[in-house]
Amino acid sequence: MSVRIKEGDKERIQAFEGTVIAKKHGGIAETFTVRRTSYGVGVERVFPVNSPFVENVEV
Repeated sequence: MSVRIKEGDKERIQAFEGTVIAKKHGGIAETFTVRRTSYGVGVERVFPVNSPFVENVEV
């Protein structure tokens, strides 16, 4: 998946590859959790399905 990251005045697209481990709620408040291992440390990120910062999701 690609996520839009805003740092100050700059904006960039960051790739985040992992496994979807959870899908919660429903409707407008629906979220999904993606987990990956980075340098031996597990990282989980929760994304709203309708977020404007989620650029694309590939399966």
